[in-house]
Formats: sequence, C-alpha cells, structure tokens
Amino acid sequence: MPGRTRMARMLHCCCSAWRNARTRSFTKRRTARPGCPSRYRDCWPWHNSFSMEVPMIDRPVLTTPGETLMPSDTDVDALVRAEHGNPFAVLGPHPDGDGMVVRAYLPNALGVELLDRDQQLLAVMEQGQVPGFFFTRLAHQQPYLLKIRWAGGEQITEDPYSFGPQLGELDMHLFSEGNHRQIGRVFGSQVIEVDGVQGVRFAVWAPNARRVSVVGSFNGWDGRRHPMRLRFPSGVWELFIPRLQPGDTYKYEILGPNGIVPLKADPVALATELPPGTASVIARPLDYQWKDQAWIQQRASRQSLNAPMSIYELHAGSWRREGGDNGRLYNWHELAERLIPYVVDMGFTHIELMPIMEHPFGGSWGYQLLSQFAPSARYGNAHDFAEFVDACHNVGIGVILDWVPAHFPTDAHGLGEFDGTALYEYAHPFEGFHQDWDTYIYNLGRTEVHGFMLASALHWLREFHVDALRVDAVASMLYRDYSRNEGEWIPNRHGGRENLEAIDFVRHLNDVVATETPGALVIAEESTAFPGVSKPTSEGGLGFSYKWNMGWMHDSLKYIQEDPINRQYHHDKMTFSMVYAYSEHFVLPISHDEVVHGKGSLIDKMPGDRWQKFANLRAYLSFMWTHPGKKLLFMGSEFGQWREWNHDRELDWHLLEEADHRGVQNLVRDLNRLYSQEPALHELDSDPRGFQWLIGDDRANSVFAWLRKSSTGHPLLVIGNFTPVVREGYRIGVPVDARWLEVFNSDAECYGGSNTGNGGGMLAEPVESHGEKVSLSLTLPPLGVLVMRPQV
Repeated sequence: MPGRTRMARMLHCCCSAWRNARTRSFTKRRTARPGCPSRYRDCWPWHNSFSMEVPMIDRPVLTTPGETLMPSDTDVDALVRAEHGNPFAVLGPHPDGDGMVVRAYLPNALGVELLDRDQQLLAVMEQGQVPGFFFTRLAHQQPYLLKIRWAGGEQITEDPYSFGPQLGELDMHLFSEGNHRQIGRVFGSQVIEVDGVQGVRFAVWAPNARRVSVVGSFNGWDGRRHPMRLRFPSGVWELFIPRLQPGDTYKYEILGPNGIVPLKADPVALATELPPGTASVIARPLDYQWKDQAWIQQRASRQSLNAPMSIYELHAGSWRREGGDNGRLYNWHELAERLIPYVVDMGFTHIELMPIMEHPFGGSWGYQLLSQFAPSARYGNAHDFAEFVDACHNVGIGVILDWVPAHFPTDAHGLGEFDGTALYEYAHPFEGFHQDWDTYIYNLGRTEVHGFMLASALHWLREFHVDALRVDAVASMLYRDYSRNEGEWIPNRHGGRENLEAIDFVRHLNDVVATETPGALVIAEESTAFPGVSKPTSEGGLGFSYKWNMGWMHDSLKYIQEDPINRQYHHDKMTFSMVYAYSEHFVLPISHDEVVHGKGSLIDKMPGDRWQKFANLRAYLSFMWTHPGKKLLFMGSEFGQWREWNHDRELDWHLLEEADHRGVQNLVRDLNRLYSQEPALHELDSDPRGFQWLIGDDRANSVFAWLRKSSTGHPLLVIGNFTPVVREGYRIGVPVDARWLEVFNSDAECYGGSNTGNGGGMLAEPVESHGEKVSLSLTLPPLGVLVMRPQV
C-alpha cells in the first residue's frame, strides 16, 4: 500500500457502490475490504467506472504515516466554496500512525488551539492554504476540544467532525421503506447527549443534494461552518453539533444539482419562529406529565358509533382575542381558561381545531401548512398545547385536529423542490401542482414521503394525545383528475383516474392509527361518492372512522334557503339523505367553509324577516340534531352571528346582549343535552333500525315526521313544520298508546319563539294513522320542530 499512488490506494480501498442518479437508490457498503486500514472505512463510495473525472463530492482525503498534514488544494477550495460533499473525509481527526491529524475549517476564526478534556493545551493549530483552514498533528490519538478565537471572543467546544455516524441502521432502513413511525423523535433537530457531550443532532432527507449544511444563529448562517455527513443508501444527511441549546434558530443550506436552493426550514422541526419569521427552532422532545388516563381509557367508547358526538369547530386565533377584533391572540393557557368552560356549558362533546400546525400565511387558516410536526408559535409551544389538550380531557372534552396530507404551499423556505428537485411533490405539474389552491401535491407514492406523512399523523395522536384527525381535502387526494380539465391530468398505471398511491396511503394510515393509537379516530372530509370511505380496509374500504356528509349539508342548506312558499318544490332535499344514510358512518357538518367567501353566515342564509330568520335557524339546527349522524357546528353559528367569519377578527360576542341571539345559543345548549341524554338520538346512528319515516311526503305543508329509536326500541317522535303557518290538529300516528311529552320545542319562548305548542304533552287517541293504531292530534308551531317522548 505505501508504495502505491494516492489514487491507486483510494481505488483499492473504496467500495464501488454509487447512487442511482435519479432517485435515492444506493448500494449499501458493509465493511472495508480485507487489508484496508480502518481509517478508510468511512471513505466515500466510488463510481463503478472508476473514472478519473471524479467529482469533488466523491473524493475522500486519506492520510497515511508520513503523508502531508494538509489536504489537496482542490479539497480545500471545495470547502471554501461550500461544495464539498464529504467534509468528514477532510475535517476532524484522522489516524496518522500512533497519532492523528486534526483539521478544522472555521471561516473568520483568528486562531485555534487544541485542548484536552481538562482544557490543557495540546497544540496550536497552524493555518493551512486559506484563512480559516487550520491543521495540526497530535502524537497520540485522544479526545480534544477546540478553543477558537473569534473577533468577538473565545469559544471552547468539541469538534463536530470528531463524532461518528449518529443514526442507526434500523432508523435508516425504516425511513427508506416508509415505515419509521417516530420520525419526530429521530429526525430534525434532537437535543441529545453523545459520549457525555450535550448537543443537537440534525438529520434531514435530501438525497439529490450535493452538499447540505446546518446554518443558524449559532454560526452566523454561514453554510461553510457545518456541512453534514451523507448516509448511504437513505439519502439522509446528519451532523451532531456539540453544546447547542434549545431555542437556537436554524435552517438548512442545500447545494442542489443545479446550485444553491433557498434556505430551507426543517421538515421535521418540533418548533418554529413566530411568523413572519420562517426559521426552525431547536426544541426538546415533548416531555409532558399527562393526567388524562381516565379519559384515554374510556375514549374508545366515548367516540364509538353508538355514542353522542357533538363537535364545536373553531379557529383558535379568532374565537376570542385579548381586546377584541384587533387584539392579541390568546395563547393556549388563556384559551383553556375561556374556551373549555364555554364548550362544557354548551354541551359539546368535542372541539375540532382548524390546523394548528405552523403555517406561513394566516389567511390560509392553517390549511397551507409547512411544519407537519410543530404547533404554531402563534399560540405557544408544544408543552402549552399538550397542557391544553390535557385540560380538555380532564373535563370530558375530546380534541380533533384538522390535518392536511393532500397539499402544501410553495413558499421558498418550505418543502417544494427541497433538495433542488421535486422531492416531496410529484415532478410533473399535472400530478404535483394544485391549480385551485396554488399548492404542491405530496407524492405519497414515494416511500419516504408516505412514511413522513404517516409519522406526522402519529406524532399528533401519540405525542399530544389528540383524539382524532380530520383529514382535509380527501377527494382531491383520491382522484388524479380532481378539478382538472381533460388533458391536464395523468392516468394511473391502469389508465384510470384514481390516485392509487394516495389510496394506499390512507388505507395504511387508518390501519396504523387503529393499531398504534386505540380509540383514536380518522375522519374524512370527502365530497364524492367514492365507495367505502368508512368501510374497513379488510373489506376493501378506505378505513376512515367517519366521513363528512357533504351531500346532506348541500341539500339541506339548499332547502332551508328557499322561501317557505317554494319549499314544497324542494321537498326531496330534506328526505334524500336517508336513502344513503347508512352507506357510510357520517358526521353532519356545518363547517367554516359554509360561512366564508361570500356565502354569508348561517343565519344570513335564512329567508324572511328577522323573526323568520331566527325561527328558520332554530328549526334547521333542530333538524340537524335529530337527524342520524354525528354533529359538527362552526363557531358563531351557535348564537346566530350575522357577519361572515373573518380569521382576523374575533366572533361578535356582543350579539349575546340581544334576546334572539341568546335564544339560539340556549337552543343549541339544550339540543346538545337532549342529544346526549336520549339514546334514541345517537345509539343507532349507523343502523337502519334507529330511524323510521312517519311523514315524508307532505309537500303541500312542508311537514316531516319521523321516529328515532334506541337500541332497546324506545322511540322519540320528531316533527318539523318548515312553513311560518301554525298547523292545528295535525294528526300523526305513533307506536305507543300513552301520553307523549313535548320534551323539546324550537319555538319555545326561551329560544326566542312564539311559544306555540301542545301544553307540554298530548295523549294518544285510538285513531289509526300512518299505519299505527293510535295517533296524536298536534299543534305544529310555525317554522318549528317538536321532539316528543312517550311517558312510561
């Protein structure tokens, strides 16, 4: 070996595996060849052709006894230009007989000394070919510290390039196959201890990069200071930087195939700067002492198909604010103090938070997010959010998060063309760009992206004890031609329009969630007739727990917006939902999407004068709460806010000074109580035995009547009159010969109604009607809904 040329030595010792130029396919190097000195075992893989035109990223620097202490000018020049892809081959300690050569590149440093662990001087490093490049030789191999003299003072630290590879082979393997379910505790910036040294390990996936550096407040954002080590075959770059502390900001500087890309935030950051800042923030993994064991144990039953689920959807930044519309956003502690008692008082069983993951533009409401693992700094840190969830659980409130695996924004610091290539997104715009939202589309067919999103979902469910994820825009994921014209989409491998990769992902997601977070739900916002959305994957379905019933929402809103005189022509809008009510497990949603972008608030959709608007709203909400399906209502609708929702302003709470607005709020509170207390309204939500039409065809009077039944057969009678005309002596057949109590009347005076009703109840009469031997002769209030129960 000593007699050979340097190039020959390298060719002899280095393995020939090399990266596939298009993807991340690498051949794994196991060990050095027999006879290859240990100092060559981390050498760089060489191209199979053994071409003498070796790119700088490929060239190792090897030192043998008697060889010069200084690397080649080419290597040093590459470090200076921040183009060297293998810094560990040049920098740090390198064995040299019984001793070792130490090299460091510290731009702008005035001088460097090597100290032992007791901070005693070992050597003064000499300056090499260029300013900032230092080297020396120690007679013995031993641990050392760098004492760096800067213009602003001295720094003593361990050498980042004296540490070996950090991530284990199992981590690499699981990540590459898309099955690493703890990415949030392994990748990104992790505060750890290595060989007794405190610091931060960085790890980021960038397989097509030629060089990746960690830059941040700790190194002057200089990409020459901390270039990273590339791990084959995964395409992951890693580096342990000693003595960094939580709170430091950082990004990645990436040299892509075609040059430097904009500084990138960490895809697996656990914390971020407060917008408009875009840097990632070093944070410790969440270490919160949970006190919600009782809730977790009963969660599965509290969220089952036969349990009442009444969901209050809200935007954390505009529910309430300190000082009103233009005031400061409340943090999680302040929201907990105000929101949780309100939700409990109103009788909701769950809250659903619009996305609280970090997102650059507040006007996206969180749906264009870039940090799949970091709660938004707008409301506090991860510990604060965990405490908020814990507080909800300890008063019996479940927490649902909106989660977005369908698309992500094009901000330069984000995931788009992360390593200079289409990495997280599809490369072709017909697959990778969503025209409606000006966003990129995740390439869920790529195993690493599949695993990244799977780990994100589990991160929120496991780390923060979240009870459910509501998956946004599922329809856009399922179809390759979603919102595209002919010729603007690429068929799947079978020539069809389904996105097979996304379908595989959601099935895998739902199976993994069911296994790893028992009792947690995954809910689909899906607006098409895709079959089996909430059917188990074992039966060919997608495996979601529930699906938003967008058909019910569109039909019923279309009906209620009609002038009552015209409702007879749209009667089937209110009955059609029962044709397919048991084809899926449904949530009935009146969400934020229905009260923005010129659609008007919920009460503003109602026809008629002020009194009729409120009566229609009360009747519509009563219809919703007595219809099969779980309930979801967007904030502000529970008290009849007139103004469209605005994410920059708090709700119009002052309206509760008016009796009719208080009346709607009282009605929703009582509907939630009735819904939770009456098994007939929730036990058989997904079973046809729980519903029976009595009157579904009275178009002329716009009257509907049906029975809801419990698992034991106990019935509730629901009658809705959707005209402003009082119906006297309206006969309805009932299955029980008894006095029927009027347990709810949307026209009650306490709700702002006219107090028309039946004196609290009505005795059944032996008059056949609607196939029953006994019946009730009722007074139906105008634009009102009655709920009656037999007295037993």
